[in-house]
Amino acid sequence: MSRIRRLVYVHLIPPVTERGFSSLSVVTAPLDFTEIQISRLPTVVILGRPNVGKSALFNRLIRRREALVYNTPDDHVTRDIREGLAKLADLRFRVLDSAGLEAEATSASILHRTASITAHVLAKSHFALFLTDARAGLHPLDLQVGKWLRKHAPQIKPIVAMNKSESLFDATGSLASAANEMCRLGFGDPIAISAETGLGMHDLYMSLKPLLEDYMLRVFTEGARENSHNEVEDSSDLDVDKSKLPLQLAIVGRPNVGKSTLLNALLQEDRVLVGPEAGLTRDSIRTQFEFQGRTIYLVDTAGWLQRTKQEKGAASLSIMQSRKSLLRAHIIALVLDAEEIINARRSMKHAEVVIARRAVEEGRGLVVIVNKMDLLRGKHKSSSYEKVMEVVPQEIQTIIPQVTGIPVVFISALEGRGRTTVLNQVIDTYEKWCSRLPTARLNRWLQKVMSRHSWKDQAAQPKVKYFTQVKARPPTFVAFVRGKTQLSDTDIRFLTKSLKEDFDLGGIPIRIMQRSVTKKDASGSGNSKNSHSVCRVVERTVSDKRSIVDE
Repeated sequence: MSRIRRLVYVHLIPPVTERGFSSLSVVTAPLDFTEIQISRLPTVVILGRPNVGKSALFNRLIRRREALVYNTPDDHVTRDIREGLAKLADLRFRVLDSAGLEAEATSASILHRTASITAHVLAKSHFALFLTDARAGLHPLDLQVGKWLRKHAPQIKPIVAMNKSESLFDATGSLASAANEMCRLGFGDPIAISAETGLGMHDLYMSLKPLLEDYMLRVFTEGARENSHNEVEDSSDLDVDKSKLPLQLAIVGRPNVGKSTLLNALLQEDRVLVGPEAGLTRDSIRTQFEFQGRTIYLVDTAGWLQRTKQEKGAASLSIMQSRKSLLRAHIIALVLDAEEIINARRSMKHAEVVIARRAVEEGRGLVVIVNKMDLLRGKHKSSSYEKVMEVVPQEIQTIIPQVTGIPVVFISALEGRGRTTVLNQVIDTYEKWCSRLPTARLNRWLQKVMSRHSWKDQAAQPKVKYFTQVKARPPTFVAFVRGKTQLSDTDIRFLTKSLKEDFDLGGIPIRIMQRSVTKKDASGSGNSKNSHSVCRVVERTVSDKRSIVDE
């Protein structure tokens, strides 16, 4: 595939006349998909009946194992739409992994709801890959999917791909027989591929290449004037503000607390499957959207449960994927159920305490979201509503004393209330998490704060030479202490609390390290390699690590 290159492409340049952009001139130039903005790339959705290898092909195209792949003939692993950036040789396009389609699914069933979401996404897509199983041959469900596709997307002619074809490449002619059978779908000649081994990716490349190039040609034709007009503005934005970099937000919590409903409310569209059934979400769904000029990558995770030895299959993979999503995120949105808080008479159960403490231990920002507040409204529940608003922030601070000022937002995701409040709070926490303080300002602060601290033994008071921030995300500081006397754990806690109060850094973990310097180092003489300085890291982030050990 690396030897396949484009020969001639069309690039549109609008010439400037006295009255502006009057016409378009056409010149030949290479078209590099890697230089096109992701938002402008074409979208290709992978469709097919259940268990034909759609998620495996999705992972092959994005070159990562993100979608769950598990052989479950009696169950459907994929239930939501997963989006990724496909990299097929020099082609780039957005690819969507969809749930298996069954035309005979009963109304209001999970399969019927997933089909509705797929139809909604298909209407916004540009191309489709119709995946079938070459080893099983033409299945009656394949014909039903073809009929469903003609009904919901008559403007799209899909590319039919026979997956699992690696065993049919022999001299018996079985591959040709399977291809002839797939022609009955009425979408043209199929291509033989194997998502597991990568066989047939060259043929897939050759099938997609002219379609994607024609699409980009139309995009350039329609937007040439506007893009050329904005070239001056785009070229001025060379300096990137780190606080405006894409934000990674993970929505975590126990099953059936409304995580997927919250994601749909934030996106303002039915993006993922929701319902009264617990455990609907299996994949960690990652999607992107814009809010107030900021790009936010949003991840909806499966319900957080303790992984047991009896837990196997797709459920076990979902638990592992949820934990990986927590480690990749910048900000963790921990979702609680307001009704369960009233019934259980406590704000957080063990699993939720584990999530919060692990987020703090990994240095992530934490925002607590109390969902389903609409269930506590009414004449007979007004006292419960007020009680939750008052008690939850206090209990959370008691349970997680390592981080003060954890923000708590009360919403109703089902009604769409609190969307703007949640996003503003997340962005505020993220900016604190990325904040950097000048060394001069920190040392002026240090002189004031050390003078008001009550030392037990004034003679043994540590002499802090200076205080500086060495990194952000989360904010990490180093206190250079003169002599052998070290700051105690009480002193570290005092400095941490003072930092959060004086610089408004509540709700995020702060790490303070201390380094001992000798008089020789303090005077600036001598070689640093020969100095006897001692570095000791002191982190007050987790009080009980035994509670987060996997069982």
